[in-house]
Amino acid sequence: MKRLELLIPPPVVMLLVGLIMWLLARMFPSLAAAWLPDTLMAVVLVVLGLLIGLAGVATFKRADTTIDPKRPSGASALVSSGIYRFSRNPMYLGVLLILAGWAVYLGNLLSAGLGLVIFVVYITRFQIIPEERLLQEKFGTAFLAYKAKVRRWI
Repeated sequence: MKRLELLIPPPVVMLLVGLIMWLLARMFPSLAAAWLPDTLMAVVLVVLGLLIGLAGVATFKRADTTIDPKRPSGASALVSSGIYRFSRNPMYLGVLLILAGWAVYLGNLLSAGLGLVIFVVYITRFQIIPEERLLQEKFGTAFLAYKAKVRRWI
């Protein structure tokens, strides 16, 4: 399982999960929820996800550190300001909100539930945990203090 760590870039994971969600919605139309599809709510979630994710990217850029999720060892600074005061992973939180918007748009309970869980479980196990391990090695007690103060997602 360790071979999967940091292997698939998170944007690719997002696209794959989005595709799985779409396929599930098409394969199981009987699980559609008439009350779930709401285009306005879907757009709001996607825009909120984009804003949160971009705020994370902008904060990393201001700190002049890497945003490359495949090379967290290249981090030159421990970023704990801006949106990182509220979430240790705002870029992944942004992607989750985008997928939640997609789930609302698709309007399928199986697609929504399974897709969002798959994303959270995969990103946590194969992206976030390895990133945190490398950050702890690199920044030691400063990272541990940050980790104790700020939640992983929200």
